[in-house]
Amino acid sequence: MTHREKLLLVEKEGGDISLTRQCELLGVSRASVYYQPVVNQADIRIMGFIDKIYTDYPFYGSRRIRYELNSTYDSGIGRDHIRRLMRIMGIEAIYPRTKPNTSAPNQQHQKYPYLLKGLPIIRPNQVWGTDITYVKLERGFAYLIAFIDWFSRYVISWELSETLEIDFCLIALETALSTAIPEISNTDQGSHFTSDQFLNPLRTNGVKISMDGRGRCMDNIFTERLWRTLKYENIFLKSYKNMYEAKPGISEYFQFYNTKRPHQALGYKTPADIYFQ
Repeated sequence: MTHREKLLLVEKEGGDISLTRQCELLGVSRASVYYQPVVNQADIRIMGFIDKIYTDYPFYGSRRIRYELNSTYDSGIGRDHIRRLMRIMGIEAIYPRTKPNTSAPNQQHQKYPYLLKGLPIIRPNQVWGTDITYVKLERGFAYLIAFIDWFSRYVISWELSETLEIDFCLIALETALSTAIPEISNTDQGSHFTSDQFLNPLRTNGVKISMDGRGRCMDNIFTERLWRTLKYENIFLKSYKNMYEAKPGISEYFQFYNTKRPHQALGYKTPADIYFQ
């Protein structure tokens, strides 16, 4: 388990175990729990470039991103710097793993197999996909989660947060489950999605749980396409200054996406037309 994943497990308030004891059990310092990464405006600008490159080429690692930054944006940035910014953004190259994963697994979190290989998707609420993406702001960044129905491409719920604390994921999950109950929920193996806080509402409602192979975001291809569409049709164009601008702007876009934007794959109908048919 990475240091960042350990920090996400800490309950700062309201937990049954004291903060000091939680830090001891996880092997992290109290100071790191409250640490917020300092990112200067030059880095924010570079992160915007990385975001565009990664949106187009999610299989690019730090070497190729460095080449693209230097050749297209004349940034002159080094590879170690790129790696650090990619860690802050929570992204990595997408590729099949050819060597064993040496990071220690979280024994408290259960992993589930991928259930969707070769499965025909033939009706709404058969499969939901869920993912988190990075959203660049003028003076910082935020994180966006969305639940999407695979059959109709309908965005069932979403939430935006300034931090990666799990609360915004749970709010989006509660909203989604108040709309409908899927047969299968598919996510990656991130610590948010393998936590009991996230999984218990799904289990309680009898939802089958599917998880992508590690490092294989293309197992959740419809959500990845949603991120690309959202970024090119809204986020990159709007250049939101802060959360106060981003939240209503993204809300307006998802309303447009669901109810007005025709999809060629849906016979030029909207996601809402198909989801509520």
